[in-house]
Amino acid sequence: MKLKLFYMIAFLILMAIVSSTMAAVKPEKKPAIPAGPVKRLYTEEEFHVAVLEEATKMMKKAGSGHLVDFSRELLEKEESIKVKELAVKKEAEELEMNKGDFKKKLIEFQDSQKKFLGCVDEKNAQADKRISQMVDVISGMKPQNAADVLTVQDPDLSVRILRELDSAKASKIFNLMDKEVSARLQKQFLQMKK
Repeated sequence: MKLKLFYMIAFLILMAIVSSTMAAVKPEKKPAIPAGPVKRLYTEEEFHVAVLEEATKMMKKAGSGHLVDFSRELLEKEESIKVKELAVKKEAEELEMNKGDFKKKLIEFQDSQKKFLGCVDEKNAQADKRISQMVDVISGMKPQNAADVLTVQDPDLSVRILRELDSAKASKIFNLMDKEVSARLQKQFLQMKK
């Protein structure tokens, strides 16, 4: 907006210079002007070129070469600003597209994460159910048989089962196990209790 105002002021100054110079110069013979006004249609680019050419002609007639260069520079800078504005607009559009893609991928990732966590929860629930069933089975056994079964089980599984048993039954089972296995399982059992 400021740039257009500046152009208008510069153009008015130029017109004032030209008109004052033209008054001092002899008028040339002009060809006859048609009776009605002649209307011409220009594209925006053609209009800018025509304005530049007309301003250049008037400036040259006025004999002010610096003003011609100045006005040409102004018009060129206006064009470069328009090009830069288009580039910024295009980058903003690309950024919005990338933002949309990122949001979509984030949502997909969160969905897959929920599915994964759902699977983990389901597996944990199934494992807890199996442990509960094993606790029921072991609690119904004689302590010697329970000690024999838990000795050959995975140590983590054995400790989880023992943790769910009555403490009196668990201590009897620990006493009937091989001393080395019993010591290792008791150590794990105590660490798990913490």
